Amino acid sequence: MQPLDEQQTAARTWFEHLRDLICAEFERIETEAGSDAIFEYTPWDRTDPSGAPGGGGVRGVMKGKVFEKVGVNVSTVGGQLEGEFGKTIHGAADDPSFCATGISLVAHMANPHVPAVHMNTRFLTTTKRWFGGGADLNPPLPVKEDTAAFHAAMKAACDAHDPAHYPHFKAWADTYFYIPHRKVHRGVGGIFYDHLEGDFDANFAFTKDVGRAFLEIFPKIVRRRMDTRFDAVDLAAQRAWRGRYAEFNLVYDRGTLFGLKTGGNIDAILMSLPPVATWS
Repeated sequence: MQPLDEQQTAARTWFEHLRDLICAEFERIETEAGSDAIFEYTPWDRTDPSGAPGGGGVRGVMKGKVFEKVGVNVSTVGGQLEGEFGKTIHGAADDPSFCATGISLVAHMANPHVPAVHMNTRFLTTTKRWFGGGADLNPPLPVKEDTAAFHAAMKAACDAHDPAHYPHFKAWADTYFYIPHRKVHRGVGGIFYDHLEGDFDANFAFTKDVGRAFLEIFPKIVRRRMDTRFDAVDLAAQRAWRGRYAEFNLVYDRGTLFGLKTGGNIDAILMSLPPVATWS
């Protein structure tokens, strides 16, 4: 892949820094719970379809007492998009060259009363340049207080940049994180945005604030719920809900498709799948 330019380097540096902050905080939660679980990091390299080096990333996974399975991945890949898929990517219809750098996180929790969560932010370059991403809360057993707190954090991050962001990006998340064949939403929503282009500095600042907002609110929710008692009925509800989460990620999620179509690391792409799920 081509050497990173100044904007791509800045974005990559931030995503890797955010990964370090999040993983350290999640490890602190495990320590507070009496666990010695830590993240295990696995670097991976990508080969472009041309045969040239195509970048790579680092897959981080922790399996602990509170976080049954959490993956925090960073990657920076580039080269040439292939075939008809490449033509579907913003700005790549006539020129398949691309670069993508970002962070992707999914946490599946041991206690059914602690919500699962997804967060992803990214910077893509084709003939256009844009940021995308968001964060959404996925509780098997929703609690209104947690939902309200999560949305308030996302709204605050949005409002600091544009009061139109939150209603627009919340509605986008509600539409995107929907399972048509089940006619249900994947979780209780959050924000989702894409093709945020134009003013790099402003859009980068917003994307940073989305990451900071996630880091501020989600650990609070985890600590609030991680010692809540649960029973077999709660666990069964969690595992049934996880089945629907897996269905969405395998059938509809654009990030999964992008990773598979661009030759990403399979284990990193599929780290979003829960460790245990049921279908009845």
